[in-house]
Parts: sequence; structure tokens; C-alpha cells
Amino acid sequence: MKKGVYILPNLITMGNIFCGFYAITAVLKGVYEYAAIAILIAGILDGLDGWVARMTNSSSRFGVEFDSLADIVSFGLAPALLIYSWALIPLGRIGWSAVFLFVICGTLRLARYNVQCSSSESKNFTGLPIPGAAGMIASLIILYSHFQLNLPKPLFVILLTYMLAFLMVSTIKYRSIKEVHLKKRRPFSVLVTVSLLLFVLAAEPQLMLFILFSIYIISGIVENIFCHLLNRLPHRIKQKNTDRG
Repeated sequence: MKKGVYILPNLITMGNIFCGFYAITAVLKGVYEYAAIAILIAGILDGLDGWVARMTNSSSRFGVEFDSLADIVSFGLAPALLIYSWALIPLGRIGWSAVFLFVICGTLRLARYNVQCSSSESKNFTGLPIPGAAGMIASLIILYSHFQLNLPKPLFVILLTYMLAFLMVSTIKYRSIKEVHLKKRRPFSVLVTVSLLLFVLAAEPQLMLFILFSIYIISGIVENIFCHLLNRLPHRIKQKNTDRG
């Protein structure tokens, strides 16, 4: 700390905290869609500060810890308060215990990430990243608000909250975009795919955001099951050969 801190990435992290704080104030005012949008913007800033730190070679232990504290506000407390006020108040103790579990699991996820960030967390995340869980909640509320859906909120939301809390502290591997190098050459088809994706996202953002977060969450589960079955396949083949012999 005597040598000082890097200004640019930490300013972006402050913007992350501001979005989380704004989301909380928006929830208190009952403006749930604005709160959800603020959480999504915080997610963009959360990815941007790490990217800027790596690009400018200004990564530091202080930045990692500061970023984690910001994430607790923006992706732990803010979405928990949002989902509770929006759907779970009628459930009483069951509702607030679910969002408390969400906050605790998110905090544990961040603590585990800080311990593992120098090793196994470089290419894959262990457990669902807390910004992904918060983004799922925010995109759900935006989807409900835009399409004025009449699905039973409390039952669906509490199941979703418990599922996200479990996934955050699980050992399921999720892909990380930190290793994506934009400077490297890519096939032309990649550019076309990204362009089409951005076009669809711009055409119907309320729906596409929810779909993208859902795909990301499900992808970790599906890939984990596939890898588990693939690892067990040689053992089964060996056991069949032994039985035949």
C-alpha cells in the first residue's frame, strides 16, 4: 500500500459498487426494473475492471480484494433484496431465509475464488460465478416486467434462489471468458456468429438476456454430467471385458 494503488481499474470497481448501491435504493423505492438494470451494468463493470487491469498490467492483490467486496454489494446484497421485495415477501420466514442463503453462498463463492484465483480458477470457475447468479435474477425481473407474465412468482422464484445458491458453492465447472484473447486471429465464422448474436440481443434484449444467462447456467450442469459420464466410460468398458474374460 505504501507504493500506492492503480487508479483506473479501481475507479471502475467503484462504479460497480455505485451500481449495487443504486440498485438497493431503487428496490426501496419499488422501482424493481431499474434495480435489475443497475445490477446488469454492475456485471459489465465487474468484467471491465479485470480486463483493464490485465491490459494495463495493473493487477494487484488490493484490486482482487476490493473487487470481491464490491461483488458482495452488487451481486450479493442487491439481488437478494431485489428478489425478496419483488416476489418472496409473502412467504415470510421461508422467503428471507432463502435470500439469506443466497448471500451466504455468494460470499463463500467469492472467498473460495480469492483463494484459488492464482491456480485452478484461471481457465474455469469452480461453481457458478456470483455475477452470473445475480444476472439471472436481474434478467428474470426484466423479462417479467417487459412481457407482463402472470406465472406464479413465489414458488418459481424460491426454487430458483435455492438452485442458484447451491450452484455457487458447488464444484461444477463453468467456463471463464478471462482467457479469451481478442488480439488473436479468429475464423471468419466467429465474427459472423458474434455479429448475429449482437443483432438478436439488440432486437429483443429483455428476452435474450434471460436466455443467455439461462444457457450459461445450464451449460455448466450439462458439461459436468457429460464429463462425468465420459470419465466413467473407460471403467465400464474395462469391467465388461473383465466379466467376459
